[in-house]
Amino acid sequence: MSHTQSRLLQTMNLSERPQRPNALRAVSTFVWRSWRKTLGKLHYLAIDSIIFPAIFLLIFTYLFGGAISGSTGNYLQFLLPGMMVYTVTTMTVYIGIGIKTDIERGVFNRFRTLPFWQPAAIIGTMAIHLISFAAAVITTFGLGMLLGFRPEAGIIGVLLAFLLVMFYAFSLSWIFACIGIVVQKTESLTTMSYIVLYPLMFTSNVFADTSTMPHWLGRIVTYNPVSLASATARGLMHGTTEISMLVTTIAGLGLIVMIFIPLTFRLYRQKAH
Repeated sequence: MSHTQSRLLQTMNLSERPQRPNALRAVSTFVWRSWRKTLGKLHYLAIDSIIFPAIFLLIFTYLFGGAISGSTGNYLQFLLPGMMVYTVTTMTVYIGIGIKTDIERGVFNRFRTLPFWQPAAIIGTMAIHLISFAAAVITTFGLGMLLGFRPEAGIIGVLLAFLLVMFYAFSLSWIFACIGIVVQKTESLTTMSYIVLYPLMFTSNVFADTSTMPHWLGRIVTYNPVSLASATARGLMHGTTEISMLVTTIAGLGLIVMIFIPLTFRLYRQKAH
């Protein structure tokens, strides 16, 4: 083969268009991207997933346990499942902040010009946040065990409660992923999270049983989504779950997923045009 022919073949190979990556490969690439970003901020991950859960559990157990339940030990049995829900609730807003930050920096403008399955950019970010949620749940539960928490339903009840809390965090995250795409500024998303999440968390049954509340308030608190997740996780861990509550909670979370996943992808595609 002559030198000219060899150069011609090389030119032809270079001019060939790269093969479009499939959805799985695109998702795995963005998972790797999110993981690399997380490795650069491990101190933030440690604060959110380890330090904050430990501090909140210790504060509520030992400062309020005696006053609310008469015994910190008894209160811990009530509090811990709800604290697992409380902890991941405060973390779900980060998915929206991460998406909005990429949009503001122009990263998503670059992504939309590339030939890959576009929802992979959001799914990859979501997958890494699930690891953070799992770390926070395990930390909260582990510390609770050290303090004296004992799940009456055993390991099966604990695993089912873990799965429920993770599904709850996954569902709630899609709401903030959707908001992260449409808000104008990251500060708006942060402010909105305080306005929406904190009233929901503190008007829930995470810290106090609804039976101790006025009847009208107890009915409102019972159907709070944070309360539903907390009560169901508590029932799973202690073997007192009512099938009706379990079905209601899973159906409610499933409804959130069915609404906000398609809506998030649709808004993302519209923003990309």
